[in-house]
Amino acid sequence: MTNEEKAAALLLSLEEEVAANVMKNLGTDEIRRVGKCMNSLTGISDKDIADIAGEFCALAREKGNRIVSVQDNIVESIIVKALGEDKGKEFIKSIEDESFSSDSTIIEKLRNTDPKLLMEFTRMEHPQTTALVLAHLRPEQTAEILETFPPDRQKDIIGRITTLGSVPREFMEDLANTLESEMIVESGREEQVGGVRMIAEILNRMSQSNEKAIIESLEETDPDMATEIKNLMFTFDDIFRLDDIGMRILLEEISREDLARALKIVDDEMKEKIFKNISRRAAEILREDIADMPPTRLSDVEKSQRTIIEVAKRLESEGKITIAGSGEEDAFV
Repeated sequence: MTNEEKAAALLLSLEEEVAANVMKNLGTDEIRRVGKCMNSLTGISDKDIADIAGEFCALAREKGNRIVSVQDNIVESIIVKALGEDKGKEFIKSIEDESFSSDSTIIEKLRNTDPKLLMEFTRMEHPQTTALVLAHLRPEQTAEILETFPPDRQKDIIGRITTLGSVPREFMEDLANTLESEMIVESGREEQVGGVRMIAEILNRMSQSNEKAIIESLEETDPDMATEIKNLMFTFDDIFRLDDIGMRILLEEISREDLARALKIVDDEMKEKIFKNISRRAAEILREDIADMPPTRLSDVEKSQRTIIEVAKRLESEGKITIAGSGEEDAFV
């Protein structure tokens, strides 16, 4: 049987409404060819229909597409009608699970790719392709790569990542061809990536000079977006909005070396917030550590600050501390 005849046989086995919904998604020429076969088909047995349905399901599995229609769950209706409700739904779930697992594996492969290879690739690619690659990495990986780009390219890519949203399968297939064998990325479903929240996570992991430059650039071109990103960012200054109980919980989780290094460039008022939440002897030792510290690279100071930020974020996610939003007052209820 030709593909048109198989499609016609499968459509004839469906309820009229379901078949009509399928036909709505075909082009004019496809409707003409399939319709002609529907009019001329004879002698199709139940076994033939079962074989065709099985072939259809195997093809769907091979393509790895989600078995859900945007409009009317048409494909799902076909499978359920062809295989029966229980078996059909079981098959649909297996396809979706398989697709999700495949997507997760693909993204993990990309995230595990040699960082130097990713840097080299993204440096040479079109900004849109670079944005698509970086949007699928972990924020710390994206931040590390962005640090190597000049300011204008950073700004361009940041803007593209914020507007990526839902990435169609066609984009991923095109990217798969571009990345070649060492970084294959292909997906049978749309993947939600990018957005201002991801940019906030990326900027949190960049050096303060680059972070400031990007924010200032965004404030010039898109003030609303810049404000939204800043509201989502978690900076070292946020640590000092902790109440005394929260500060003591945080300090228990931080090494003395990281704390001293992180405080090297903060003002005295912020340091006092720390000193008053540790013992007098510990405060004296910390003051001595800061005073006796040799000249330190700014990048090392910022690294210690980011380490403390990550600890604070973990504790907040565990519900052990609460950091008030910048410029907000929390109401009592």
